[in-house]
Amino acid sequence: MSRAGARVGVGTRFRYDGETVEVVEMAATTAGNEVVLKDGRGRLLRLSLKELLFSDRAAVSPDGPGPSADDEEEIASVVLRQLDRSARAKVLERAEHVREVLTGFRSGAPELARDGEPRPDYRPERPLEVRYTAKADELGVSLRTVKQWVADFRRQGEAGLAPKKSMGKPHSGVDDRWVEMALEVMVEHTDQSRPSRTLVIDRTRARVIARFGPDVVRQPSRATAFRILEDLERRHPLFRLSTKRNRDIADRPEGPYGKLRPTRPGEYLLMDTTRLDVFAFDPLTLKWVQAELSVGMDWYTRCITGIRLTPVSTKAVDVSAVLFQSFRPRPAGRDWPRHAVWPEHGIPRTVLVDVEGATGPGLASPPLVPETLVVDHGKVYVSEHLTSVCRRMGISIQHARLRTGRDKGPVERYFRTLREGLLQALPGYKGPDIHSRGESPEDDAFFFLDELEAIIREWTATVYHSRPHSSLVDPGLPGLRMSPAKMFEHGMARAGYIEVPRDRDLAFEFLKTEWRTIQHYGVEIGRRRYSGPGLPDPGIRSPYDSPVKNGWPFQVDPDDITRIYFRDVDHHWQTLTWEHAPSARMPLSEDALAFARKLAAAKYRYPDDRLAVADLLERWNLGLGTTLAERRMALRLSREQAAIDLLDTEQEAVISLSSVRRALGQDDELAEAEAQEPMAETGDDDEADLDDLAQESDFYADALEDV
Repeated sequence: MSRAGARVGVGTRFRYDGETVEVVEMAATTAGNEVVLKDGRGRLLRLSLKELLFSDRAAVSPDGPGPSADDEEEIASVVLRQLDRSARAKVLERAEHVREVLTGFRSGAPELARDGEPRPDYRPERPLEVRYTAKADELGVSLRTVKQWVADFRRQGEAGLAPKKSMGKPHSGVDDRWVEMALEVMVEHTDQSRPSRTLVIDRTRARVIARFGPDVVRQPSRATAFRILEDLERRHPLFRLSTKRNRDIADRPEGPYGKLRPTRPGEYLLMDTTRLDVFAFDPLTLKWVQAELSVGMDWYTRCITGIRLTPVSTKAVDVSAVLFQSFRPRPAGRDWPRHAVWPEHGIPRTVLVDVEGATGPGLASPPLVPETLVVDHGKVYVSEHLTSVCRRMGISIQHARLRTGRDKGPVERYFRTLREGLLQALPGYKGPDIHSRGESPEDDAFFFLDELEAIIREWTATVYHSRPHSSLVDPGLPGLRMSPAKMFEHGMARAGYIEVPRDRDLAFEFLKTEWRTIQHYGVEIGRRRYSGPGLPDPGIRSPYDSPVKNGWPFQVDPDDITRIYFRDVDHHWQTLTWEHAPSARMPLSEDALAFARKLAAAKYRYPDDRLAVADLLERWNLGLGTTLAERRMALRLSREQAAIDLLDTEQEAVISLSSVRRALGQDDELAEAEAQEPMAETGDDDEADLDDLAQESDFYADALEDV
């Protein structure tokens, strides 16, 4: 299986300033992780690992095959989104046949065996060639076809079984010189009166003969020539619109429109979703909602690599967003303490920072390229998009046993630690089960969904990652207890290498694909216009069989709609920026923009996105809707209820979080904190706490329930 990561250690080769260099030594210093390089003439050079990995002067040279952002094949989401319902059903059925050949079970897992499985012809102990032959006889296809299915499935998952579509030239069989000459003639008529198609064809034929000679360029038939002119009309309008309109289009500026038991870290990534034991507040309806939390945890270090909070239920795109954060971590809060910001805490925290992240305040979690993904059998974790992308990235998917919480013990323990260490001190806490619930905890719902997610992120970075865990031990030093952050450093020193993204642009494949047409002003998604470099000419016909006529695929991050991503004709990823992004000055989610539009519609007669974003930022900057008094006013407008008493004595440990202080409207000008006392071990032991689950049978009823 191909891998999306490349090992960085002794022996790894790089291209640095045009020369091939090799890592001969890795050293950990107080200033950061450093490497010693040797070039072809034996000269030695000492650099920081951060400079080597993320400078434009250096690039890693992978020692084996693997996926790359400029591969000819399309990404999994683009392939799957081109299929209609019947074609997708056929692909999924074919995938079941392939899994039966490989494992003996159509689901691919013995735990989900159907009646009569495995069938005698497909028992795993039988030779693989025999199973190939049996499947070919069953489906009435050739043995070569079955083997090709298996090879495609192993390489790309379900996406590899989709029908292969031609991506050839739009004018196959026609000499390109004739086409280019026809376009040249059409451009010359921009400032002239509109000619007929016959005149353009005749002049094109005459010029081709005059320039290249007779019988050199094959002349297309009259019908073919008319079809070529119809396609060229998209690139240079001449016959369809008025001549004035055609001149206006021709005068447009070129280029984009400007407004202006794991052994090392990354070996296993645990992912799970749970319903939080605290109510949140919906900014659109001003009502309380239940929230679900999806996280990704590195099993070796117990570091949380991805967090996403969703209202009511979790979708497959949310799981992809969590995995996306493992490749491209979120930036840390600018007012977070120094020990919580990843690049500034310990040597390896600068290893995987991308260029954009390095210029900011730092990262909120450690970036890792997982080798194996451990998930349950929930529908959102077995979607064809996620499985196909993981296949391409070389990420194995290991399914936990049904209703067996111990298979994902560390992440389940994190959920309990989060409840006991943070959630129970927040307003709107409803307890782990119905027997622990208060009279009406929903009446105390106070934090918006985005605020609650920010609180969880900050608590995870400042408290959870820095607190010693009794389960994080080194067998050689059984008395030493380490925090997840220290365990990450220990794991890198122990393993001798880490997995870094061979191409950080591979992370874009986890995002959602939207199909849109390309206009002269750029691309419009959700009434938002984007533009940037790399967009094809609006007149070029799309080579994709898209759900939208002449549609092109764009990758969209629902957490940040200020930009979208597009892979150009050279298979390079380009960033397209929203025209109102400079007004936002920060990432803006789809939900936040919808809320801003609602506010602007109630205030202005002719609102637009610029006014909506400006008003939303003004509300945030002024604290409107975030102070205690204003929140109570909003709650009373939504429903009749009693005043909320928030200043509880049990909340004092949580109020110290900066995100909680902002949400409560408290003064941020606090005296400088005294030197922190060594944190006492809190007994975050996986085995001991999972044994306590027998006394809390209701707590994990939701967490272990299949979606």
